[in-house]
Amino acid sequence: MIGRLKVLAKNTLAIPLVRRVYEGGNRAILTVVGSHRIPATVYSLPAFLTFNREQFAVLAGRRAYYRRLSTSRNTHVELRRNIHRLEKGMSMQPRRPIFAVDYIAETIDFYRVAVTEGPKGRLIDPIELLWAREVLTEYFDVIAPGDPVVDRARDRFAAVPKPEGETNGIPMRPYPQRDIKPSDITFEQLLALAKQRRSVRWFENRSVPRELIDQALQVARESPTACNRLPYEFLIFDEPDLVKKVASIPFGTAGYGHQIPTIVVIKGNLDSYFSPRDRHAIYIDSSLATMGFLYALETLGLSSSVINWPDFEPLEMKMARALGLQPHERVICLIAVGYADRDALVAASPKKSLDVLRSFNVAR
Repeated sequence: MIGRLKVLAKNTLAIPLVRRVYEGGNRAILTVVGSHRIPATVYSLPAFLTFNREQFAVLAGRRAYYRRLSTSRNTHVELRRNIHRLEKGMSMQPRRPIFAVDYIAETIDFYRVAVTEGPKGRLIDPIELLWAREVLTEYFDVIAPGDPVVDRARDRFAAVPKPEGETNGIPMRPYPQRDIKPSDITFEQLLALAKQRRSVRWFENRSVPRELIDQALQVARESPTACNRLPYEFLIFDEPDLVKKVASIPFGTAGYGHQIPTIVVIKGNLDSYFSPRDRHAIYIDSSLATMGFLYALETLGLSSSVINWPDFEPLEMKMARALGLQPHERVICLIAVGYADRDALVAASPKKSLDVLRSFNVAR
């Protein structure tokens, strides 16, 4: 017994020395490889596995993007992108007399495919089709005849059957900012809501109504997104066995994952992009939507906690198997949702001061 204690003590004393050697070696290496892109590239070659999943996901996403151009889908991101580009062109001040010549023919191709695939199973979102139809109609109304490319596109657009459905008061064309009905929410109220939202990890033993989740998602989807593509999905799990299965995968749920009523997995879809330059958009757009979702939950009497999802290969593989994810589908984060246990403690987590967070007109 005494011998074991001596070994344990010896090993314990050795840990700080090992850590210092490890950290010192890391600093020395990073001083060199972090100074320029050339040594960084050389260093990354033998350690490519660190970023290989994302690299594969980007390439798989581009592959899926092109493969799906001719398949039936419930959303056509290529159409959404181009229709939004038309909206931006119509909103310019001053508006150019002719614009979108380089992509209007492609847009009509995308629109025709989306409309003609509808009757096969009505997969496509009808709002998406109506929005495309209204914006294209407005575009051809404001562009005078005379340009051969636009005129050919105009004729092809007129030949596409008009999709069914009504707008039901949803704006489908660019409109003046003054038409936006201002809310009566004050800054003080918004700040109070932001301070009310705290990461809650302990919940009451009762289920979360699905209609409340859907209400919160109505707010989430209003968040800004690159070219209105909304390249994400909220995967909701509220069946107890599935909740426990999913909640057991991340590191961040240790100790409390067993009592989460509902868990949400935010999934980014890299098949929304044809170019690797947009590979980070899923993280930005998903995060913007997530924040709106969290605030909406608070207004509905629900609490939440964002569960970090580091890019760690063993967990990535486990989550991909559990959810049946495709290579181009990436987990952004997870969210625990439920009714807060009022007696449980929450972290104070004071925020950084504004002087630390912001600067004006400073270029470093």
